[in-house]
Amino acid sequence: MDSDDHHSKYDFKEGALLLVDKPMNWTSFDVVNKIRYALKYKLGVKKIKVGHAGTLDPMATGLLIICTGKFTKKLEALQGLPKTYTGTITLGASTPSFDAETGFDATYPTNHITEELIQQTRHQFLGELEQVPPIFSAIKVDGQPLYKKARKGLKVDIKPRTVKIYQFDFQRVEIPEIEFTVQCSKGTYIRSLAHDYGKALDSGAYLSSLRRTQIGDYKIDKAWNLDNLVDYIENVYQPLT
Repeated sequence: MDSDDHHSKYDFKEGALLLVDKPMNWTSFDVVNKIRYALKYKLGVKKIKVGHAGTLDPMATGLLIICTGKFTKKLEALQGLPKTYTGTITLGASTPSFDAETGFDATYPTNHITEELIQQTRHQFLGELEQVPPIFSAIKVDGQPLYKKARKGLKVDIKPRTVKIYQFDFQRVEIPEIEFTVQCSKGTYIRSLAHDYGKALDSGAYLSSLRRTQIGDYKIDKAWNLDNLVDYIENVYQPLT
């Protein structure tokens, strides 16, 4: 996105809403920290509130809503908006993290999987679902994120949560890969959806790529490239007086 679109529109200190395209291998917290650091330096302040409206996994890319100042009060409402993702499910193997962050823990046959079975099984995942989040997630149990327990090899009883899948469509099916679009409610784990879909096919599956393209009415094509945003804050932005 061209920074010329943004001149004089932001009052970061008072409050601003930013759409940012999260790069791969960055945590959502990394992105918040990068923006916070740039703003603190530019504004000459020791503290500024910066937060995001919904985590993206490190392996995923795409839309993050970032709020600064008083706009951070909007984060909870923004987190509740439906989200849209595109990505790839790879059949025939599973991983402990349900995505490509960890290595395979099992492989499965795919010879029995037909186009008809793929489409029939897809319908099972539309509407309300009881979904168990992955153990490699930021959900806290006894005050500690699950992924920390997972890395220590600890067994944890994870309670299922009710989520809603509004859309689950396939754009390309070339076994073992399926390219998909999902629109879903807050709290849905696309990694769990991929894992559960593999099991429903009497096989295994993991999420091999993921991109968030929309949150409510906010779309990725209006989002900043992170480097461009930091450059704008540091070299172009003029704080409002």
